[in-house]
Amino acid sequence: MAFVKSYKIGTRGSPLALAQAEETRERLLKAHEGKLSPDQLELVVIKTSGDKIQDRALAEAGGKGLFVKELEEALFSGAIDFAVHSMKDMETVLPDGLVIDCILPREDARDVFISANGQGLHDLPEGALVGTSSLRRQALILNRRPDLKVGLFRGSVQTRLRKLSEGEADATLLALAGLKRLGREDVITERLSVEDMLPAVAQGAIGIERRAADDDVAALLAPIDDRPSRERITAERSMLAVLDGSCRTPIAGYAELDTAGNLSLRASLLSPDGKLRFDGAGSASWDEATALGAEIGRDIKARADAKGLSF
Repeated sequence: MAFVKSYKIGTRGSPLALAQAEETRERLLKAHEGKLSPDQLELVVIKTSGDKIQDRALAEAGGKGLFVKELEEALFSGAIDFAVHSMKDMETVLPDGLVIDCILPREDARDVFISANGQGLHDLPEGALVGTSSLRRQALILNRRPDLKVGLFRGSVQTRLRKLSEGEADATLLALAGLKRLGREDVITERLSVEDMLPAVAQGAIGIERRAADDDVAALLAPIDDRPSRERITAERSMLAVLDGSCRTPIAGYAELDTAGNLSLRASLLSPDGKLRFDGAGSASWDEATALGAEIGRDIKARADAKGLSF
């Protein structure tokens, strides 16, 4: 069918967020070629609380939901028709009336290491400072290299790279997906394997949030949903939900899907200082993604609880 109305696409204003919104726009135009014109898809930039707060960790400011609150308010008010998100920014429970049932093909989920002097993570001298705003990255670094120091590094990709060049830290870590979307792979010192640095839940994935009752938008988005990516993200977020994951808890998770439709998931829960780590893994068919994630989450939680630990 031909689409006769125009749609407003909500997005944050950072260069990476805009690149993700533009990718969504281009995928829609390609999927509906001849039925949808470029002037029917308007990008609407919305500044979120997470963008405004740069002087402290998100855990202290209210959590990763700060990156989506204003976008969701715009959905409810009708100011936008759908919102483009980095899925790793999303809380595991959405507000009533909103859904995410469209996930774009997932980009490479690995972390990368960037240092001012070209040294890799394992080559940094004792006491070197690694700047990152992610509790997961801080905990995983300290788990592998307890001799290093970690410090808060907030801001956009460009801001973090500038801080590194100005000597505020010896190194930092970023998501490979973001650097690829920005065309900045040139800054990478070392691509870290999933074994070295288990990714954040849903890292590298773009999700599109809409009003649950908006069938027109559902039809618009359906052709660009990538089911393999969606099932992987579903498994990871199901695990996260069981562990009550937020940016206050160092949790990592990564699901893979083979050609036979078998889904495997690895997950880790750590103490913030990296001294304690609980790992879990399992596999199932891809239509059991939710159950797989929940099972692994419960197993990890039981072992952490048995130690009397509260994260």
